[in-house]
Amino acid sequence: MPKPTKGPRLGGGPAHERLMLANLAAALYTHKRITTTETKAKRLRPLAERLITFAKRGDLHARRRVLAVIGDKAVVHELFAVIAPQVADREGGYTRITKIGNRKGDNAPMAVIELVLEPVSPKQRAAKPAAEAAPAAEEAPAAEETEVVEETATDETAEVEETEAAAEEAPVEEPAK
Repeated sequence: MPKPTKGPRLGGGPAHERLMLANLAAALYTHKRITTTETKAKRLRPLAERLITFAKRGDLHARRRVLAVIGDKAVVHELFAVIAPQVADREGGYTRITKIGNRKGDNAPMAVIELVLEPVSPKQRAAKPAAEAAPAAEEAPAAEETEVVEETATDETAEVEETEAAAEEAPVEEPAK
């Protein structure tokens, strides 16, 4: 459990803050995106992501722990049955906070917090630092160079063939003397 925040709470006491964050999390899972103040969105993010991590586990104990926070069984079922499979391959970062400006009435900074349900695109591994890559590059440079030469040769011949074909198809005009 995270350490309770010091200073003023969002609503009044700690119990009210806990209930408010649970209601915000339930609304987030139901609607997939909610508009709230930046402060509430920032406080909601760790709770919402932790509950999604429980849902990804999917066992009975995890379901009961989520039910202890969110009392609505329908929302918990949607979290476990719909949202968790969509984020199964994601290793974190299940929510996104986007700032949208200030509210008209009291000028409070507003934000949209939404679930990130897009599939994860695998990242390519970054190249190793130059010091580690240098010994590996010295071992097999000849094989790589020959492949590159062969590829460029085929690319050049293909380009030459395309230009010859285009020249044959295009009518040749004689310059006027």
